[in-house]
Amino acid sequence: MKSQFQLDPNITFLNHGSFGACPKPIFEEFQRFQSELESDPVEFIQRKQPKYLKIARESLANFVGCQAEDLFFTANPTFAINVIMRSLQLNEGDEILSTNHEYGAMDRTWNFYCKKSGAKYIRQNISLPIVSKEQIIEEFWKGYNSNTKVVFLNHMSSATALIFPVKEICDKAQQLGLITIVDGAHVPGHIDLDITELNPDYYTGTLHKWMLAPKGSSFLYVKREFQDDLEPLVVSWGYESVAPGESQFLDYHELQGTRDVSAFLCTPKVVEFLEENNWKAISESCKQLVLDNYQRFCDLLNTKPLSPLSNEFLGQMASVPINVTNAAELKELLYSKYKIQIPIMPLNGNFYIRYSINAYNSQDDLDKLYTALQDIIKTTDLIRV
Repeated sequence: MKSQFQLDPNITFLNHGSFGACPKPIFEEFQRFQSELESDPVEFIQRKQPKYLKIARESLANFVGCQAEDLFFTANPTFAINVIMRSLQLNEGDEILSTNHEYGAMDRTWNFYCKKSGAKYIRQNISLPIVSKEQIIEEFWKGYNSNTKVVFLNHMSSATALIFPVKEICDKAQQLGLITIVDGAHVPGHIDLDITELNPDYYTGTLHKWMLAPKGSSFLYVKREFQDDLEPLVVSWGYESVAPGESQFLDYHELQGTRDVSAFLCTPKVVEFLEENNWKAISESCKQLVLDNYQRFCDLLNTKPLSPLSNEFLGQMASVPINVTNAAELKELLYSKYKIQIPIMPLNGNFYIRYSINAYNSQDDLDKLYTALQDIIKTTDLIRV
């Protein structure tokens, strides 16, 4: 499968989790839409684009398990959470219950909102290593009180690569009458996702990570009862439209004037590529490679796994604790000297080296990383073991 991607063959690419990687057939479809746009911009934007977006939404909705009229495309999950944040009507002292494992941009979004509204963003501690799913749930709900109005959590943590028990937390939140917002940036195309079964009020995920779409393709799902209350982040032609479409919800959030939506329109091709290449089997093979190597790296770095080594907590990426003296310098050394693209993830004062495995990776890639870390341990003081 490596030949299907445009990745530099001189680089050992172990960082799919950050921005993904787009296969050639999907990228060609992306360029085809851009060429069609430029051949007649007026015809494309005014007449073709709405029809193409509907087809793309239907394809995506079928893939993630919801109705096409209940989601719209966004550039990234941060944009999606900002849409929600703009429309929340919380009072001073109300609380948003989250965890201390969330993505940094999301933490910043909620901190911004709380400064404006007087609400409080609670980063409930989820201790490491994880022992069980029940531990996460128990620790999370210790942050709940009568002031809690919203639950916000990632489905899979960016820094620790751990899968969270979102279904169980959403179910209890619904019983308590709380608004549930889930950041599933790493989920579509990575682990099983059925939004209807999960039953959150809001769910955002990317297509450009594990679904392999071109960069800048994500979505926001909104439960029907919240759609009319969701204000557009960008007020444009869809607001008080003179030619209303199938719903105010889609008018408000899809119609934003001139922009290139080619990445969104590739969605049917994305789904087709995944199905034609039996991506579910490829994904399972990648997950096994992740599990097979985790303890090996822990032994090398003299650290311990963040969770039990199973698919209950890990997917196609894993974060191994690492004791570093300078994380930025280590990342740069791995890239400049050893030609390995891999992140060193900071979280709550600790650091993790996170490897991602996709169809273009092999055991040889992880062996190169292992050898490089061995060499760095012997020749520098960047890693303490």
